[in-house]
Amino acid sequence: MTQSLSRQLAQWVHQLRFEDLPPAVVNRACAATLQGLTSALVGSQFPDAQQALAIMKDDGAGPGNTSVLGHDVKLGRSAAAFVNTEMMVAGGKWDTFRLVVHPGSLVLPAALAIAEETQCSGRQYLTAVAAGYEVAYRLAKDFVPTMMSRGFHAGQVFGIFGAAVAAAKALDLTADQIHVAIGQCVNLAAGNLEGGPKALHEGAVARNGLLAAAIARNGGAGGELSLEGEAGFYRTYAGTLGHPLRYSFTDSLHADLSDVVANLGSQWLFLDTLFRIYSTPGYNIPHVEVTAQLCRRDNIQPEDVVSIECEVHWLETQYPSPAFPTRRNDAGPERERPHYYAAYGVLERGFPLDKNVVRGVGEPDPPGLHDMMQRVRVTASHTRPLLAPRITIFTRDGKLHTLEGTGREFALEFDALASKLAPLGPKLPIGAKGYAELAAECKHLDQAANVQRLIALTR
Repeated sequence: MTQSLSRQLAQWVHQLRFEDLPPAVVNRACAATLQGLTSALVGSQFPDAQQALAIMKDDGAGPGNTSVLGHDVKLGRSAAAFVNTEMMVAGGKWDTFRLVVHPGSLVLPAALAIAEETQCSGRQYLTAVAAGYEVAYRLAKDFVPTMMSRGFHAGQVFGIFGAAVAAAKALDLTADQIHVAIGQCVNLAAGNLEGGPKALHEGAVARNGLLAAAIARNGGAGGELSLEGEAGFYRTYAGTLGHPLRYSFTDSLHADLSDVVANLGSQWLFLDTLFRIYSTPGYNIPHVEVTAQLCRRDNIQPEDVVSIECEVHWLETQYPSPAFPTRRNDAGPERERPHYYAAYGVLERGFPLDKNVVRGVGEPDPPGLHDMMQRVRVTASHTRPLLAPRITIFTRDGKLHTLEGTGREFALEFDALASKLAPLGPKLPIGAKGYAELAAECKHLDQAANVQRLIALTR
């Protein structure tokens, strides 16, 4: 490579214009915004929102110019991004890439904070969002399972790059400044698996992403080989520079760093974004959808089911990593394991949008769910694609029914996502009418003069 990875990424981000975005990418940026704002509105009803506000006030945050979503509160840029991130995380309606990377809760608060402050156009905001997602995905693509095996949470470690790049693009920084911001992310990246589920990793990462952009904007410096250097990001966090990967989502343990910048602008990993419309880990969601689809296709009734076999990618059974699988999803049936969600797919042909098992929120489980869970068996495969289970149902008439997931059931375009999320509207603080207006604003962001109305519609 004639230029370092960060230089090449920075140059691409700087030169990227809205007109360069394929229509599918614009559509995905609008959809990601709707998903993130929906999650924030759900999360605003949980104690996490007040906790995040209290933490920022205790940290010295005072009034500022950046809105806290869903509230008549404005804080400084970084403090508001912290709170908005934690609300999006609390809502559980995340996006997913490579199983554990969820950039929306980091990219969107950073991009919205800068867009509100600078009053940039909707097109500038969407371009910043697309750039942030794409850079985070390209850096993460081959390294997620290996990094998780070293105790880092890949979602946060890679997510900071998305937040910083989105902020830098919205601020219209130069290529040199974006290079600095990427280098600063290497210094500021953090996220450990032992931190626990309530560690508020994401809020701190969003703040640090904005800090990286601010350092770059104000004359800071970044290492030339901060990503691929002998003591750089990939050596430090993944331990893979010149060495095989520990684990991989594919059958190859080789990663070529040149792939990070290959086909920039012509091949968009952003389009691989999956939307988690149910409030549960992403590996559970296809079990609802594929099982329900199979039952509808073959008119399988719950009383007909003898057993259900779910064959999944082996890394989905070893969460968060084969190095320390604290959540073995191929173990016996329990709530919040795939068995529970496959059983829901059989009984209900879906899952309630407002149900959150961990928080104890939503309607009770349907009758017969516990019994149906006992009929589900999860098996690991080294050949299944990620998040694409093969569901086999054995029925009492001796027949065998099979359907394979594609892994893209939730790579939804805007209209499909909006349609699936619409039933949540009446249960959100802004009501059904307000939510319909918010969805319409998201859909037409490319026509918006700025994001002020978008943010106002969350209140």
